[in-house]
Amino acid sequence: MELGNIKDTFDRVAKKQKLSSSKSQEVIDQVGHEIENALAKLQGDPASPVDQKSILVELQTKLSIIGSQSQLEGSQKELNINLSKYTKLLEKSFNPDISKAYRNVDFDFHTVNQIIACHFYRQGLFDIGECLTNESGEPEDTALKSHFLEMFQILEAMKARDLEPALNWVSNNREKLKQNGSNLELKLHRLQFVEILQKGGRADALNYARTYLAPFASLHMDEIQKLMACLLWAGRLDSSPYSELMVPSLWEKLAEELTRQFCSLMGQSYESPLSVAIAAGIEGLPTLLKLANVMAAKKQEWQAMKQLPVPVDLGREFQFHSIFVCPVSRDQGSEENPPMLMPCGHVLCKQSIMKLSKSSTRTFKCPYCPAESSVGQCMQLYF
Repeated sequence: MELGNIKDTFDRVAKKQKLSSSKSQEVIDQVGHEIENALAKLQGDPASPVDQKSILVELQTKLSIIGSQSQLEGSQKELNINLSKYTKLLEKSFNPDISKAYRNVDFDFHTVNQIIACHFYRQGLFDIGECLTNESGEPEDTALKSHFLEMFQILEAMKARDLEPALNWVSNNREKLKQNGSNLELKLHRLQFVEILQKGGRADALNYARTYLAPFASLHMDEIQKLMACLLWAGRLDSSPYSELMVPSLWEKLAEELTRQFCSLMGQSYESPLSVAIAAGIEGLPTLLKLANVMAAKKQEWQAMKQLPVPVDLGREFQFHSIFVCPVSRDQGSEENPPMLMPCGHVLCKQSIMKLSKSSTRTFKCPYCPAESSVGQCMQLYF
């Protein structure tokens, strides 16, 4: 789906709306100004009689010159034209009926409910997650909920510039984090050191370094030396060569890294499975809708097909597993048509090998080298 054209059209409508609003306000201000002047003349000194009729005629003349109705109609007409084009573009780009773009499958509602509840836990919406599990009759995963609750509390503390809960967590999970190759603990202590240096002063920061940073010196000497040099800039670190240590985005990046490590130790993915599934569906929906329309025009049913006749291209963020496409047939490997490794080291799909070998009746030559093989010599590959 090309959203660029929709955005451009929306921007034009927003611009016209802003111009129309500005023009309307300008006309209203002019009319109000003339009316106030006329009222001031009519309510003038009672001792000096005024010609009310001439004042009203003068007001009518000035209002006619302003041409409020024609000005307002002109700007509003331009806005309505652009708004009409925008609504038509939305109707053309977004098909409200998506039922023809999906198959009716038997869902495991138990798994779906768990995924949705877990999503709410990730967002810190624990009351909604509990409500869902209670109303759906699902058993509550107390352990998972408590882990996410702990993570949420740590992240909320970090938003308030409190690193104590995060430091306690990394200390309790030090060995597991080392196995993951993470230096999260050092980064948190570095951030805490900088905070103390800015607020508490050089002596407090030095004591903190001796207690918590010294154990990292053997593996991260360069980093420790940089932090020690920061002591010379106590109270003015923002104007020092090490000012990057005070960038606010460091807190956000560290919170993201902590979330990744926390989810990893729980055996959970960093991204919510529900969010990923919905995002992937949105990405692939336009192609499926177009395919459904084309197949309907040809009076063919695509939902019964085992394999789609067109590729559904998703972004790399949705690619979690390696795939194999046969260089001969251009078919993607599957359970029924798995990739097979030939003795020469080249790989083809099973169906291509069966065709080359005349259904295993003879040896065949590799399409990419002079080597000959038989079906019995080929081994299935697992990606």
